[in-house]
Amino acid sequence: MVGRIDGAGDEAVLPLAEELLRIGKRRVETGRVRVSVATDVEERLVREALRSERAEVERVPVGRELAGGEQAPLVRREQDGTIVVPVVEEVLVVERRLVLREEVRLRVAAVEEIVEQPVTLRRQRAEVERLPPAAAGAPDAAGRPRGGPAA
Repeated sequence: MVGRIDGAGDEAVLPLAEELLRIGKRRVETGRVRVSVATDVEERLVREALRSERAEVERVPVGRELAGGEQAPLVRREQDGTIVVPVVEEVLVVERRLVLREEVRLRVAAVEEIVEQPVTLRRQRAEVERLPPAAAGAPDAAGRPRGGPAA
């Protein structure tokens, strides 16, 4: 800026000032936490009813000769659930005849038994512990000094 002083012909130079702002940032540790996982083990006795089936086989001798042209008996189920399987054989005589030798009777019986067995159950829980911040200037986990500007 150029100006005149007291109307005289002399010129004076006025310096102008300007403020500059520089912004920086740094990391500051305000605290730490430690988290650990613990597993609890609990033994329990489990009780459960298990069902199974078994087959009872009863052989009933019949010994009846089938009449000429009579078909062999078919497998059948009786009202009590028993399955009857006819067993026939051919006997060599002058002619062939079917002879009902026996019937095999299958009866299904349900059996229920109580079974106890120890079982191990595991449950995890997290434990959080607050820790004080580290001292300024001490390196962090990455080896950088604490409290310095962030890169």
